[in-house]
Amino acid sequence: MDLSDKQQQQLSLAKCARQRCNEWFVFCSGIFRDVPSDITIEVSGGTFSLHKFPLVSRSGRIRKLVAEHRDSDISRVELLNLPGGAEAFELAAKFCYGINFEITSMNVAQLCCVSDYLEMTEEFSKDNLGSRAEEYLESIVCKNLEMCVEVLQQCENLLPLADELRVVSRCIDAIASKACAEQIASSFSRLEYSSSGRLHMNRQAKSEGDWWIEDLSVLRVDLYQKVITAMKCRGVRPESIGASLVNYAQKELTKKSSLWNPSSQAKVDLLSGSNGHEKLVVETIVSLLPIEKLAVPITFLFGLLRSAVMLDCTISCRLDLERRIGSQLDIATLDDLLIPSFRHAGDTLFDVDTVHRILVNFSQQDDSEDDMDDASVFESDSPHSPSQTALFKVAKLVDNYLAEIAPDANLKLPKFMVIADVLPTHARTVHDGLYRAIDIYLKAHQNLSELDRKKLSKLIDFQKLSQEAGAHAAQNERLPLQSIVQVLYFEQIRLRNSLSCSYGDDDPKPTHQSWRISSGALSAAMSPRDNYASLRRENRELKLELARLRMRLNDLEKEHVCMKRDMEKSNSRKFMSSFSKKIGKLSFFGHSSSRGSSSPSKHSHRTDSKVIERTCASTE
Repeated sequence: MDLSDKQQQQLSLAKCARQRCNEWFVFCSGIFRDVPSDITIEVSGGTFSLHKFPLVSRSGRIRKLVAEHRDSDISRVELLNLPGGAEAFELAAKFCYGINFEITSMNVAQLCCVSDYLEMTEEFSKDNLGSRAEEYLESIVCKNLEMCVEVLQQCENLLPLADELRVVSRCIDAIASKACAEQIASSFSRLEYSSSGRLHMNRQAKSEGDWWIEDLSVLRVDLYQKVITAMKCRGVRPESIGASLVNYAQKELTKKSSLWNPSSQAKVDLLSGSNGHEKLVVETIVSLLPIEKLAVPITFLFGLLRSAVMLDCTISCRLDLERRIGSQLDIATLDDLLIPSFRHAGDTLFDVDTVHRILVNFSQQDDSEDDMDDASVFESDSPHSPSQTALFKVAKLVDNYLAEIAPDANLKLPKFMVIADVLPTHARTVHDGLYRAIDIYLKAHQNLSELDRKKLSKLIDFQKLSQEAGAHAAQNERLPLQSIVQVLYFEQIRLRNSLSCSYGDDDPKPTHQSWRISSGALSAAMSPRDNYASLRRENRELKLELARLRMRLNDLEKEHVCMKRDMEKSNSRKFMSSFSKKIGKLSFFGHSSSRGSSSPSKHSHRTDSKVIERTCASTE
């Protein structure tokens, strides 16, 4: 609100105060027609022409002021900082004159505060305004949750006096008690007997004990915080607390901004303008989050995290959100992880650092659970272990995230690698997703040096590539030559294992069991005739694949000869000698025009394996 708006509001209030005072003067003149007013009370710009006798008979403050100026016969009194202003004083004056008016939840807080200010207590008059207001607060307001909320709304402009008089605390305690009682009653209504005669809770039945959630959303954030804290102490369900927090955040944070939509243009205006209220709301909600998992949706946590980053909330607030998200990251989606980065013009498109910290929290949480179990869940072959399942889900999520951020031109190699390498090695059983993300990064960053490409390739375990991904990697010119050699080596092993299985060995045991060999798993439901036909068909396909790989090796050897010839021409003998030692090992298959056998012997297989293992070791 700017200065002109404030001035207009003050003028409007002053006009209303003058109008109210004129009406009051006419009213008092009617009662005391023959008695002229002998004192003028000024309150918040309003003037009341009244009589001393009814005022001093009820108000100890006015009685003291008149007694102090008895000699000068005081006729004008200004009451500074009177709680509730002219409106509250008008009610107090009516009470002094014996005029009936209704005490409601909309004015009882004002009456409690103004009676305390004017000292309208039992000491000066029986059944004074203070006792009347207190009685209504205790017997009527505190029995009704909606009325307590209305009183708290009125207390927003009466602090800190309303807090000192315990008007706020009594309403908060009443709300917490009422919500807890409603929840217990709702839980009892959902109890039912099962078919076996046992009593259980029907979780599918709609809970009717959380109707208060909408009522609390109208409170100011400081009072809302006190109410939720009291509810948590009374034992209100974490799910109910979480639902209230979600509802309150959606109302408060979507009034003036679009914090939940990171693609919205409103974020620019939000950053440039005042964001103190939104920042306070986010930090308060984070401090009120239940410690139980799944009490609030993980999408809501990511929304709070985006808001906290956008509003530059405290570090402790953001770290708390990252820790909570990391503890349940396995249920997150790719859209959740795509947190925009908008603090620096030359920064990455997405906030990679925040995601890395979330992943670190997830890994540490997973390690702590393993320590508690006193045994690593990955030492067993059980695929239903919760930690193992969570790791697999997060690994797939990370691979998709890497593929999404890889095309970013501002994404530096260290940031990309730290995300790819943050999970333990056993998190990925198949490296297809990681290979795809690295390939996208290589394609988008073609200026990478050979050393950087080697670093990236070392993240991939080529033994864990599927047949399709292995075939693609064998022809991928963006990969370093050493990586292609490793792919071809493991491809040859896979083909040999497949061929041995297709020829019906008694006990085939593949060297690398992580390869997915389709021909090694025959369906028991198929007839022997169908199995035989299927094996013959796969055998033909594998022979064709082997012939294709040999042609690829021949092409690589030809390229090696050409490179060697070019190096000799450029008189770079030292470089050529070092390079040819590595590339020359490509002849480990021994495929020349004179040796064209389609099925290598056992001796050549052992020799080839030894040579290639040395080649792979040298690349590391």
